[in-house]
Amino acid sequence: MRRPSCFVFLFCGVFLPGILSFPQTNTSIDCDSLLPNYEAEPQTSAPPYIIAVSFDNFEPGNEIQVTLEALGEAGFKGFNLQAREIDGDTPVGTFKITDPNTKGLECHNMTNSAISHANSDVKQKVTTTWIAPRDVGELQFIATVVENLENFWVGIQSKTLTPTHSESVNGTGKSKRKVCFECIC
Repeated sequence: MRRPSCFVFLFCGVFLPGILSFPQTNTSIDCDSLLPNYEAEPQTSAPPYIIAVSFDNFEPGNEIQVTLEALGEAGFKGFNLQAREIDGDTPVGTFKITDPNTKGLECHNMTNSAISHANSDVKQKVTTTWIAPRDVGELQFIATVVENLENFWVGIQSKTLTPTHSESVNGTGKSKRKVCFECIC
């Protein structure tokens, strides 16, 4: 009679915490719709999260720092973050993974075109670096943020970023122009 009770204790101790935790790192959020793979409906209230970006303008190859942050006491366990052209429905550019709470995702056969949570820890903020591609127009970062099984927000947007398509400013905001002065005496 002792063996079954030991087995139940072992089973509960080993497997139950993983089953009950949320979100597990294999919880997925669809690349296109940005909806999580469970049945709850997204919240319609204003999200307690923001997406901050380091620059308003970009050129191909620029690295933009992107931060997803909870407001106040709100935390989050899961998320999907990507850049999309205005009125676009597919991710553009790639992410450089710089935060241990993030992992890269492959959407539309493009490695690191989106990022997601790498663990089920409660997070207040995650920061990453996005690398601007060629030939894109105005864009926004868009995210789904999951607080828990019942509370998640879809379509959280950053401010709009505009391509400069000039050689005058690089990703650090510093001018790359050379100024030449010719003196005539």
